[in-house]
Amino acid sequence: MISPGLDLQMNFEQALESFGFSHEVAHILWLPLPMLLVLTAALIGVLVTVWLERKISAAAQQRIGPEYAGALGILQPMADGLKLLVKEDVIPKRADGFLFTLGPILVLIPVILSWLIVPFGQNLLISNVGIGIFLWIALSSIQPIGLLMSGYASNNKYSLLGGLRAAAQSISYEIPLALAVLAVVMMSNSLSTIDIVNQQNGAGFLSWNIWRQPVGFVIFWICALAECERLPFDLPEAEEELVAGYQTEYAGMKFALFYLGSYINLVLSALLVSILYLGGWGFPIPIEWLSTWLGESFNSPIFQLFAGSIGIVMTVLKAYLLVFLAILLRWTTPRVRIDQLLDLGWKFLLPISLVNLLVTAALKLAFPIAFGG
Repeated sequence: MISPGLDLQMNFEQALESFGFSHEVAHILWLPLPMLLVLTAALIGVLVTVWLERKISAAAQQRIGPEYAGALGILQPMADGLKLLVKEDVIPKRADGFLFTLGPILVLIPVILSWLIVPFGQNLLISNVGIGIFLWIALSSIQPIGLLMSGYASNNKYSLLGGLRAAAQSISYEIPLALAVLAVVMMSNSLSTIDIVNQQNGAGFLSWNIWRQPVGFVIFWICALAECERLPFDLPEAEEELVAGYQTEYAGMKFALFYLGSYINLVLSALLVSILYLGGWGFPIPIEWLSTWLGESFNSPIFQLFAGSIGIVMTVLKAYLLVFLAILLRWTTPRVRIDQLLDLGWKFLLPISLVNLLVTAALKLAFPIAFGG
């Protein structure tokens, strides 16, 4: 099935060329737009998630939450951001100023770059990299370096412990997460996020990977929560033990970078779960059936526009259902101990993810049609 979508870069460059610009100039003008689109989408995602976090946590604790900053408190995240923007940016006297400043940047930039491979439709993504999944895994491995750098550079024992915990936690959970993703890649015969979604859109929700990879889905979601340092895995910044962990000495915009990185990573993880296991932009029923019921030709421009819009809505809806689950888990589960967290990663999730990968390979050989052979 061919999903609707537009090749944004090609259309943009052709439009500029029609106004007399050369191909090279049109390409140069296109280059900054992808990152602006990514930043805009990521920031909107953060604002919505912060508002949901506040309102859902309030409901879980039987209180109201923000309601005076705009209707239903929807402007509260913007007020939080404005507050951090105007706060004084303090660097401790005995801290390493260069590493102290570089740490938050190394935490945020890889997360934002990872959004380049997130598709909202057949060609509705910034860059259709053939090895998109490996690119995301490689970029996610940079973040712990920034956390460890921030903890070390702060010259604070609580910050150092938080940075060490963050590095240990990330290393422990990156391996089972990568193995869970490799099982999906093996079934899809591709590292491209576009190909992985297309492979799930043959028979509606029945062809989603969650049915063929239920163990991988659970492993990926647990590891994603640990990578995002969400409760019950927020050991690197456990307030009762480490003040604020690696964030202890940070204020102003440097703290805001950590704050943004955390929530952008949460939304990104939810989107990737949606893409890898829940069919991405795919509708729960085959889109051809929908066109038949509506009496509209599948190839008509009106239905293509409708289907493209539905695809974006489905991707975001699936992702925010997972964000809702992550927020509920934060406010309803206790924090685990650091030894329990590491044991879960190394002694439980790693062996199970390895067995899941081997079983997937065996089933792929035995039943090539059902498992993407």
